[in-house]
Amino acid sequence: MLEHICILASSNCFSDFWENQQDNIVKFGKAVLLAIVVIVLAWLASKILKAAIIKAMEKIPHMDEAVGKILASISRVFIWLIAFLIVLDLFGVNTASILTVLGAAGLAIGLAMKDSLSNIAAGLMLLILRPYKIGDYVDCGSASGTIKEMGLFATKLETVDGVFISAPNNVVFGAPIKNYSRNKLRRADIVIGIAYGDSVTKAVEVLLAFMKENKLILQDPAPEVLVAEISNCSVNLNLRFWTNTESYWDAYWSVKAGLKTVIESSGLNLPLPQRVITVVNAPEAK
Repeated sequence: MLEHICILASSNCFSDFWENQQDNIVKFGKAVLLAIVVIVLAWLASKILKAAIIKAMEKIPHMDEAVGKILASISRVFIWLIAFLIVLDLFGVNTASILTVLGAAGLAIGLAMKDSLSNIAAGLMLLILRPYKIGDYVDCGSASGTIKEMGLFATKLETVDGVFISAPNNVVFGAPIKNYSRNKLRRADIVIGIAYGDSVTKAVEVLLAFMKENKLILQDPAPEVLVAEISNCSVNLNLRFWTNTESYWDAYWSVKAGLKTVIESSGLNLPLPQRVITVVNAPEAK
């Protein structure tokens, strides 16, 4: 009998609760279903947008794949943030106050991390503009060396003598960048002096023939020998020649190594420092 009374009482309580809270329960159920729909749509949208961004980045020439991944990650964060705010709004949470708090927090974080954020912005611009790639030898302001790694915060280089350099991206992006590896061809300039008594015409012919024999030197554009300077004790000639970028230093040092032999074997002379002393009112010899 007591059990029947308890069951009857509980059923009455449930009926009363349902009658009083029916609208709220239905409203809450709809909110839960809509929240599930929003979450599923956000998940699908993040997947589709990620694939679209990466595919679009692949079609852009010289674009680093890291750019697509970074942009996809940023878009994913924004999609889930919007979905989170929509879900809160469905459950009656005042999202305006949350946005205000997030905005204030974002401003404070941005001011505290302005240097880091500027590095990230510069890193993204470097990845998009691609002034250099891994393996290029560059000179960017106070740092020069071979690019070893490109990150969001810093660019890592290695100098010719094996020194490691980590340069902040905002410093690299804010300075003129000289990329010695980007173009296929490079021109070398070497200055050599001949004595005043030597024929400039003969020297030009000899040096042009010497450069034409070097297989590392391109004949189109043709090498040149120009009179660069008439100094105190020599006539300085400027050897200009073009070579493939990967062969630049081999060509440069091979030309330098052979210049002395070519000059001397052709009858020309390498100049030596000279000084003429004139004695005025010299005493007569007795």
